Amino acid sequence: MIGKLTGVVDSVASDAAIIDVNGVGYIVHASSKTLGRLGSRGTAASLLIDTHVREDAISLYGFAETVERDWFRALLNIQGVGAKVALSILSVMAPDELARAIAAQDKAAVARANGVGPKLAQRVVSEMKDKAGGIGLGAALVGGDVAVAAAVETADGPLNDAVSALVNLGYRRTEAYSAVAKVMQKQGANVGLNELIVHGLKELAQ
Repeated sequence: MIGKLTGVVDSVASDAAIIDVNGVGYIVHASSKTLGRLGSRGTAASLLIDTHVREDAISLYGFAETVERDWFRALLNIQGVGAKVALSILSVMAPDELARAIAAQDKAAVARANGVGPKLAQRVVSEMKDKAGGIGLGAALVGGDVAVAAAVETADGPLNDAVSALVNLGYRRTEAYSAVAKVMQKQGANVGLNELIVHGLKELAQ
């Protein structure tokens, strides 16, 4: 099994690149974000590889960072998400953006990916929150502060009410969730609903 390729870029297409390793060209499928980080022909390149072996094909999927590869593997555990769809999701959302969308249960953000309808997007945000762990996802919203993330997770009622209020005012769910989480980080998890909304609006206005 191939776990990493280091060579030079031979060519880059819309969904894959050919990496030349000592004269052998490997076709590596990747997200548009990873492909965008590759240089022009002849540029040195090193990608982490997830190798998929089937009876009729061996497919290589490349990642510039370990975290992207880990999210790719986790997405494949969701029913209806194959490698192509997983890369499509990672093409429109960096790993930290995906973590925020899942923590906020923002299915609309996930549905921006090609091949992802509303039902699949809902399944992704619901099942991935359970798989990834709520505390870890919450920490992604509050600068990695696990203690604050734990407080955020136990404040589901007022947090969700404040997020819903901000969404009704026209803000996207992910950015609303992030703003409210930051207010709790600054003022504590016991802050009232009105304060969450008011200070959440201030966070969004910055």
